[in-house]
Amino acid sequence: MEWVVVAVIVAAVILVAAALALRRRQSASLREGFGPEYERALETHGDQRAAENDLRRRRERRRGLDIRPLHPETREHYAERWTATQRRFVDAPADAVAEADGLVAEVMRERGYPIDDFEQRAADVSVDHPKTVEHYRTAHAISIDSARGRGSTEDLRTAMVHFRALFDDLLHDGADGDRTTRHMEEMS
Repeated sequence: MEWVVVAVIVAAVILVAAALALRRRQSASLREGFGPEYERALETHGDQRAAENDLRRRRERRRGLDIRPLHPETREHYAERWTATQRRFVDAPADAVAEADGLVAEVMRERGYPIDDFEQRAADVSVDHPKTVEHYRTAHAISIDSARGRGSTEDLRTAMVHFRALFDDLLHDGADGDRTTRHMEEMS
């Protein structure tokens, strides 16, 4: 009878150790896959479990979206529009930043991301672009401030640089070997 109790205890210890190891691997996978966005989620939620659940929900939602690369001619069209927007910055910085914000949203819509709500949009794009989504949040906040009449020309320049980071990722993602698809496969 004693050996049965010992076997049950050993089995329980093994199960707990396996569960902890699995949780550590899952946490490491989320940390690696989301990079700086993982840290942001921790800050936002204040709790590792809640942050990781949020990131898992984002991945699951993203799996249900039909995100596709841009066709070469569409990509070229958007690149030309971006160049025109940058040129406009010299004479009308606030207008150019608002246009850049809208252009990023257009490219996202064209790629298949829902764009109705900014926070959801940022969460969706964070799955594929975890290193540049914070650029997007910063640029969008500056764009909103600018629309309210706040922000210096230097702030607006910063917004353009931040918008450009995500714009470039969105424009070229999937163009060379479909990075989006590869990224999604790595997450599975």
